[in-house]
Amino acid sequence: MSDTNLQRVGKLDTATLSDALDRCGINGQCHRIKPSSPDFRMAGRAWTLRYGPAGKPAGTVGDYIDTVPDNAVIVLDNGGRDDATVWGDILTEIAHRRGLAGTLIDGVNRDVALCRELGYPVYSRGNYMRTGKDRVQVEATQVPVNIGGARVVPGDLVRGDADGVVVIPREHEARVLDLAETIEAAENAIREAVRAGMSLRDARDAHGYHQLQTREES
Repeated sequence: MSDTNLQRVGKLDTATLSDALDRCGINGQCHRIKPSSPDFRMAGRAWTLRYGPAGKPAGTVGDYIDTVPDNAVIVLDNGGRDDATVWGDILTEIAHRRGLAGTLIDGVNRDVALCRELGYPVYSRGNYMRTGKDRVQVEATQVPVNIGGARVVPGDLVRGDADGVVVIPREHEARVLDLAETIEAAENAIREAVRAGMSLRDARDAHGYHQLQTREES
């Protein structure tokens, strides 16, 4: 079945979507999350996993990838840890081969060279080589998680580009996408007006630029 809203979000950049989220009063911007390459782009529905500190005996970091649906974004909440990775080359190779949309981590990843070589999008707080084995373990899958201060629920829309990642809650996605498309159209109209000789001030006033991100009255 066609996922119309997934197709729509893939045509919009994260800056425009961020403005639409602000207008709706939704905190969907993943703070301090960045792509392993500025060329990366991703759009998909969230498949989530939450990690916690390893117990004794240590639990596994997970062999979950075979169960992730095609075209999903794998969303890994490692509590922002930067001293233990939860994603590396084997997972990158498998995810790329399966055609998954990308990986989003509140934490760090390793083996950056391979994801860049394959063009598989990985977004995280950074990269570091130390394994998470015996340091973290899977606590739960397909549960709400936190990525850079944004709540991510399984099935939410996830969009990443060179500026970072935004998450759009499923129950609000139609409204957010409508607003984002309106904002994009207004900004394109401003550009065209300026190219035609109008001053930026007048073009912005004509197309309501200063109200585009203002939160709507509830």
